[in-house]
Amino acid sequence: MTLELRHVTKTVGAATHIHETSLVLDEGSFNVLLGTTLAGKTTLLQLMAGLDRPSSGEVWFRGANVTGVAVQKRNVSMVYQQFINYPHLSVYENIASPLKVAGMDRAEIDRRVGSVSELLRLQPMLQRRPSELSGGQQQRTAIARALVKDSDLVLLDEPLANLDYKLREELRDELPRLFAGRRCIVVYATTEPTEALLFGGNTATLFEGRITQFGQTGDIYRKPKDLVSAEVFSDPPLNMAPVTKTGNRIELSNGIGWMVGPNFARLPDGKYTWAIRAHHITPFQQAADLATVDGKVLLAELTGSDSVLHFDLNGATWISQSHGVHPFDVGATARLYIDVARSFLFGQDGKLVGGSE
Repeated sequence: MTLELRHVTKTVGAATHIHETSLVLDEGSFNVLLGTTLAGKTTLLQLMAGLDRPSSGEVWFRGANVTGVAVQKRNVSMVYQQFINYPHLSVYENIASPLKVAGMDRAEIDRRVGSVSELLRLQPMLQRRPSELSGGQQQRTAIARALVKDSDLVLLDEPLANLDYKLREELRDELPRLFAGRRCIVVYATTEPTEALLFGGNTATLFEGRITQFGQTGDIYRKPKDLVSAEVFSDPPLNMAPVTKTGNRIELSNGIGWMVGPNFARLPDGKYTWAIRAHHITPFQQAADLATVDGKVLLAELTGSDSVLHFDLNGATWISQSHGVHPFDVGATARLYIDVARSFLFGQDGKLVGGSE
């Protein structure tokens, strides 16, 4: 069983929402669509589900062309960012609703609802109405309704975005377990690189309606094939600078430079774009061979259990991320250590030419 997009596009008037896209998703796979808001994630999900029809190209599922086949005629479930539950129905009735529509007998409905509600820890709430539930419980109910159908294709459109931090973390841990061993294809849309890394599986990076890269999540994170894919898969934003490489040294336009290892030194001399993720720049010397810079602190903030430092480096703003709570005074000079071996070099065409996580 596969889901295949064959040269699919989507235009609305003069605007192109999805540029020509071909993609194959396999049975039992967990796939992440990763991109910023308006990158095209929701449009792709709607095309996969049959909620929308491509302007050109075809959608194939289970070996059949389903382009234009309505979602009601496909075995598809979809969970949205908003909690979409029927307010006048109990949790049990909400979960059971697609099975009742399908004409399933009561004993099988009870069995399925009981199984999925136990999995999602909803059994004590089965007789409550959605208004009596917390946000996390409401979203669990929506997910349970998607799971109970035993769909071939499950589409999740930023389902955790409206939950508080604690509930997001809890459901992030649960989701891969919920789909483990199922034969369905799961597609999960998110703006957060952290979620893609937590879920593993496969990731497609999206930018302005184009899939820039698709493959195993860890591979794409460690080896983005181009600068756009690296930017999509970096949060905080990727630190980037134009550099000139001469021998075994790279130098920024402001005169700051570092020695590089053999993975960069073997490249032809010339101009490149150098990039490094924020967590490879820290205010702590973790190894003897790290490069150093002194930056003026512009902003120091806490994000969860990490400290994020925005600093000025000769007129350019860079970002450092380190684990733990580390106070810095705005305007002070901070010495920062750069793990140059973990950086990337991109050619003038934006393609990766060297570097590794």
